[in-house]
Amino acid sequence: MLTKTLAAAGTAKGPGGPEKDGRIRWWSSQRAVTPLRGLAGLAGLVLLLQVLPYTPLVSSDYLPPASQTAGALWGLLAEDAFWSALGDTLTGWGLGLALAVVAGVVAGIVIGSVPLLRAVTASTIEFLRPIPSVALIPVAVLLYGTDLRSKLLLVVYASFWQVLVQVLAGTQDVDPVADDTARSYRLGGWGRVRYVVWPTALPYVMTGVRLAATVALVLTITAELVIGAPGLGNQIAVAQASGAVPDVYALVLVTGLLGVAINLITRTVERRALHWHQSLRAKG
Repeated sequence: MLTKTLAAAGTAKGPGGPEKDGRIRWWSSQRAVTPLRGLAGLAGLVLLLQVLPYTPLVSSDYLPPASQTAGALWGLLAEDAFWSALGDTLTGWGLGLALAVVAGVVAGIVIGSVPLLRAVTASTIEFLRPIPSVALIPVAVLLYGTDLRSKLLLVVYASFWQVLVQVLAGTQDVDPVADDTARSYRLGGWGRVRYVVWPTALPYVMTGVRLAATVALVLTITAELVIGAPGLGNQIAVAQASGAVPDVYALVLVTGLLGVAINLITRTVERRALHWHQSLRAKG
């Protein structure tokens, strides 16, 4: 009788019982419902943008219906100028982000690994980091005009600090026991960076890259919009000056979709690069 009672209890609350199965089904249903909620919210926003211009609240001269914006976007997709502008934007974004990531990682590991160097540069970093990149637009125009280099100057400056700060935080998070073990095995500077500092700093690096990717896109569009460098931002300015309101909203929509795509890509790369990390293993 006691054996049957324990068996029944194990079936009801044990590791493989209905209680666990119920939790698994609940989590599965939640994961399936979340995208549907997102799509419902997006559909509601599109419906609002379609109806709002026909109300007294907003004039259709300044906010065209969503159907007109979609038509303008479809027309842009058939133009070679649009794809050329998209290529210019992605080129400036990609080059600027790559330069910022390389410079930020190298500088962060070097500064973070040398306590004296970190102490000497701390005040300089805290002084330069808060300076808005848009404040450098006159300097960029004076130095390079409206070509790609002006765009890169703004993008690299803004994105560099996102990576550097994260890498510095990662180098300070090194386990002292692991560091002492590396020293006891007489690992050189490169060996210590490779086997101790880098695995600890990598999650911080990926966070910095994800943040820098978004900031780089913002500064790329801003440079094109303000300076007049070739790209989507320049097309937005031209469309606004010519009174092509649906084209303005269509181009803004493209930049928003581009930002979403970049965020999804960077998150995917982060999960792939950190598949071994305990935080992602716990989620899996």
